[in-house]
Amino acid sequence: MNAVFKRQSLRSLIVCCTLLIGMFSGLLTLISGCQTVPMTERRQLLLMSEESENEMGLAAWSEVLEQEKPSTNQDWAAMVRRVGERIAAVAGRPDFEWEFRVIDSDSMNAFCLPGGKVAVYTGILPVCRDEAGLAVVMSHEVGHAIARHGGERMSYQTAQNLGKSAIGMVMQNQKEQKQLIVMTAYGAASEYGVILPYSRRHELEADGIGLKLMAQAGYDPSVAPEFWERFSSMKQGESPMEFLSTHPSDARRAAALREQLPAAMTAYKAAATQYGTGEAIAAAE
Repeated sequence: MNAVFKRQSLRSLIVCCTLLIGMFSGLLTLISGCQTVPMTERRQLLLMSEESENEMGLAAWSEVLEQEKPSTNQDWAAMVRRVGERIAAVAGRPDFEWEFRVIDSDSMNAFCLPGGKVAVYTGILPVCRDEAGLAVVMSHEVGHAIARHGGERMSYQTAQNLGKSAIGMVMQNQKEQKQLIVMTAYGAASEYGVILPYSRRHELEADGIGLKLMAQAGYDPSVAPEFWERFSSMKQGESPMEFLSTHPSDARRAAALREQLPAAMTAYKAAATQYGTGEAIAAAE
């Protein structure tokens, strides 16, 4: 009986040690994955290398270009490229291979994939009204990308499922799954219900980063809160109450941006060139 008890105790000790080693290894992984967000210095968890994330973004971008219909409006394409290049010039990521496209769709959407691949849907252009409104949208999406919000969400999902072998599942070398993961994380999937919404923290953080970027790029930042108020009024149907949604309400976003306007206006006045609201967006013929 004593020998059996000792063997059971030894097995229990081995199991406990194994669990502790696993937990300790997981903790080290989480600690080593912590980084800071550019411009805000918020600590974030990132378990995936930026190189891998950019590779996934490039693969997803190729699929977007194959599946989505490009706009034939050359004026819109030129404006999106012009505004995008001005934002990219102040984004602090010269290593990104920036690219800007206009997608022919009624969806009021835009996204920026890792590595600087930006798409704007034609459905959101009437809400933008002019270059400055477009800069609000594009700088917000660029803010998500340079803050690696998609990678952060993927990392948290992986960490939550660490004990369920999720790392092996999520990081399979299957091209299709990698594309779906990054497209979902960065809002590039077009199927309803597939797009994984950003958290309120991420949305508000991207708003703040975007406000700084558009101001540094020479666009009037006072347009930003006005855009979100206009966006709210143009959305079809009733929006869910904020506590039922992962997105902050448009009213809250506008209020938060107004609080940040003094600093943004200082950056705008210091910009090499001030474009104001820029050119108006012409309606489709």
